[in-house]
Amino acid sequence: MSTAILTGQPVPGSSLEGDLRSLGFDVRIASDASDAETLLAAVPADQRVAVVDARFVGHVHALRLGLTDPRFDAAAIPGAVTARPTARQALARALRTTSDDASNGSVVVGILADRVAEVLDTDLHRPELGDLVAEVPRDPQARNEARQAVSTVDDEAIRLRTAVKSRDGFFTTYCISPYSRYLARWCARRGFTPNQVTTASLITALIAAGCAATGTRAGYVAAGLLLLFSFVLDCTDGQLARYSLQYSTLGAWLDATFDRAKEYAYYAGLALGAARGGDDVWALALGAMVLQTCRHVVDFSFNEANHDATANTSPTAALSDKLDSVGWTVWVRRMIVLPIGERWAMIAVLTALTTPRITFYALLVGCALAATYTTAGRVLRSLTRKAQRTDRAAQALADLTDSGPLAESLAGVTRGITGRAPAQLVALVAAALLVAAAWLSPYGSWWPVLGAGVYVLLSPVALRRPLKGALDWLVPPLFRAAEYGTVLVLAAKADVNGALPAAFGLVGAVAYHHYDTVYRIRGNAGAPPHWLVRTIGGHEGRTLLVTVLAALLAATDFKLALTALAVAVALVVLVESIRFWVTAHKLGAPAVHDEGEPA
Repeated sequence: MSTAILTGQPVPGSSLEGDLRSLGFDVRIASDASDAETLLAAVPADQRVAVVDARFVGHVHALRLGLTDPRFDAAAIPGAVTARPTARQALARALRTTSDDASNGSVVVGILADRVAEVLDTDLHRPELGDLVAEVPRDPQARNEARQAVSTVDDEAIRLRTAVKSRDGFFTTYCISPYSRYLARWCARRGFTPNQVTTASLITALIAAGCAATGTRAGYVAAGLLLLFSFVLDCTDGQLARYSLQYSTLGAWLDATFDRAKEYAYYAGLALGAARGGDDVWALALGAMVLQTCRHVVDFSFNEANHDATANTSPTAALSDKLDSVGWTVWVRRMIVLPIGERWAMIAVLTALTTPRITFYALLVGCALAATYTTAGRVLRSLTRKAQRTDRAAQALADLTDSGPLAESLAGVTRGITGRAPAQLVALVAAALLVAAAWLSPYGSWWPVLGAGVYVLLSPVALRRPLKGALDWLVPPLFRAAEYGTVLVLAAKADVNGALPAAFGLVGAVAYHHYDTVYRIRGNAGAPPHWLVRTIGGHEGRTLLVTVLAALLAATDFKLALTALAVAVALVVLVESIRFWVTAHKLGAPAVHDEGEPA
């Protein structure tokens, strides 16, 4: 329960008390700042508290935005200020200051709630209200004018419109959001939470994958339709969160994690369905997962390297901003990157009308072109940008590399190798030698082990200095491509039934760990615990282990080893990840809403 303290004399006919109660507030009346301070002290410490001027006139949604958003410890709109439990002491100090101002005869300028917000000594969020009305009239005429302004603006229409992402893909904007926002409102009015809708989206996608796994035309058609409906629900959960301000740390993690789980489970379903028809496309399915995951790592690394950099401008970025000012180029540029809406629509249509092989070919070509476009643009921006990267950004990139105990133990031994070669060049050479050795050697050869040994030696070299260089953000995706690509090539070389599905499971488990690392860093929770990275070996340890297993074991035994490794990694990272996010949610971690890539 939350508490709203109304200050001043209640206004006859005002709906303010009812509006506040409709938002979940228990309303109490205070005559002045001193009385409000007394009432605040009586409120339990674990409750949100709002101080609202009794003369307030405005839309209910303005109050909702100003007083109920769980992402901010303190927030204010004209005539109202609120604080979550973490900012309660700051609110108490502000009320005491305001009360002292009044008691010692000094003039308190403005409304009591506004004065409290003015002296509040903590970060204060002031939401953009746009056309919404929120004010405290000083006289009857101003009050009548404010009421008329309220009646002329439909706050429900604004609430629906702002439930949709401000920046979205073409397919989502014109084919999904026009009706999914109403589905979000329907869910809100029936008490559904965003997490429930997210779970429904996951279940729908898993059923779609099951339909694809049947290998029949009817199953493929059903799979395509269900995948599209899963995406509708995927849009709806975020719109529901924005519509009802039901943001949470756990919800953001579920939304981001389930998106990856849905897509990659669907790839597996398509591969199983193709196998029923006598066509082995597991290599294509694993290749699509590797490519898509590496694309995401490029996005994450670039953003982490630059989001808090100073002097963060470049001619390339200026040109991009200029292109965004022309309507049609915005949509073309958003579609070129093949965001999740366009990607899932393409997969769904091709699944229903063609074969899994054609679907994967189109997906690989589309994602490769998108990856080339986005990566080239980011390289150009980085080369032309004069930015000073922070220690936090360098640490985030180091955490994203996922270096394990081998890299740590060899850091001192390899200190003089390669001189002052750029980190991304060292990583590129290491990755290229590793994948080339696996690609050019027959199964069972020791050449991949030698390539992995060089890779292990060069991995700590890439991290010998803080990753603050212009292109150092390329290091994590190069390591990801090397590890995933090696597993793919060795499993394909084994040429035994089940090796590629086992490799798909292993890459999926490791990719989950890497996504989880990103979401922790985005949530300012830091990287996963050191023991977890050491337990699963780090990227260099896992890569060396897989190459040694391929050299020592027969193809059939190698398949079993990959399966066991996939299960072991999945169990360790899933248990720790779920424990962390559930605990963070229970302990009241700051609520977030991860917009992620354009939906």
